[in-house]
Amino acid sequence: MTSIITGSLKSHSIAGLMFTLILSSFMLFASGYATAKGKSQLMEFAIIGDMPYNAKQKKEFSNVMKEINASDLAFVAHVGDFAFDGIGWKKTTKGLPPCTDKTFKDRLGLAQASKHPFIFTPGDNDWTDCHRAKPRSYDPIERLKKLRQVFFKGDKSHGRRSFRLIRQSKDSDYAKFRENVYWTYGDVLFVTLHMVGSNNNLGRTAEMDEEFDERNAANLVWMQKAFEMAKQNGSKAIMILSQANPQFENNWTTKQKTRYLLGGLGMKPPKERRETGFDDFVEALEEETLAFGKPVVYVHGDTHTFRIDKPLISSTSRRFIENFTRVETYGFPDTHWIRGTIDPNDPNIFRFRQEIVNENIVKH
Repeated sequence: MTSIITGSLKSHSIAGLMFTLILSSFMLFASGYATAKGKSQLMEFAIIGDMPYNAKQKKEFSNVMKEINASDLAFVAHVGDFAFDGIGWKKTTKGLPPCTDKTFKDRLGLAQASKHPFIFTPGDNDWTDCHRAKPRSYDPIERLKKLRQVFFKGDKSHGRRSFRLIRQSKDSDYAKFRENVYWTYGDVLFVTLHMVGSNNNLGRTAEMDEEFDERNAANLVWMQKAFEMAKQNGSKAIMILSQANPQFENNWTTKQKTRYLLGGLGMKPPKERRETGFDDFVEALEEETLAFGKPVVYVHGDTHTFRIDKPLISSTSRRFIENFTRVETYGFPDTHWIRGTIDPNDPNIFRFRQEIVNENIVKH
């Protein structure tokens, strides 16, 4: 392409030069959204989740989105739970009832109103826990089907500005899993996994266990493919976004649990490790993270506790894995957001900053 441009400058007309520039721009765009930003530039994005739950928080959510829309960001990622799960909702709570078609439509509208590309991955409140919703109960499997129909059409993100997403459903073997996507930006691969709280929908009914088995298998395949692609493309880091807190602490040693969780309370951790709906994921995540050898970040909501830590432990050394970081978003009743930064010149690649929204600060 360089020789073509040089030749144009020497002998072509202005019209020829314009054609060359247009062709160059097209080729740059076609090569990918991430490439267009440049490898050496800083890039920022927003992380939110577990909001808005009720009418009050919906007003606070608008304050969050006002700040986000005013910022120069590449995209916004919402890691699930866009309403109450139902058990905590009452008519006096005000706002839309959980799990209804009307609520789905309203939350889709909020996503589409974002100035920036908006990516959403489901949470347990959005379908798993709809069996206990009030004022009426819903079938979670039916709600999951509806959720996929409403939120995961086409191959683009939500938002007034959007970009293309690659969906797992492109593989006919996983046609129903349109919510699992990946995209690249700034030499980083981002991937969503449909993994939810409430034990990942495992252990309630035979039908729900069957759903878990199928989705869990799809998630593991999708994550493995994401790491393979990151290696092939020479990605500098990978970020996994999901709703569930996969309970990393379940794999900690007794000493680690006592030191970080229970020591100050004078309590002893359980002697036996309990099985969960996240065990396969955590095991595969450890293997992939160690093999990748570059920064891996797992972003989630679910337990509504803002934190940045390193909770993934090696099954052999029993030490925390250094190239892995967990980020948990703010969540109800706290309505703020996290600014993520990609710095290709930083060995850690990622930086994170809490963004406290002044209008949403509690009067203590």
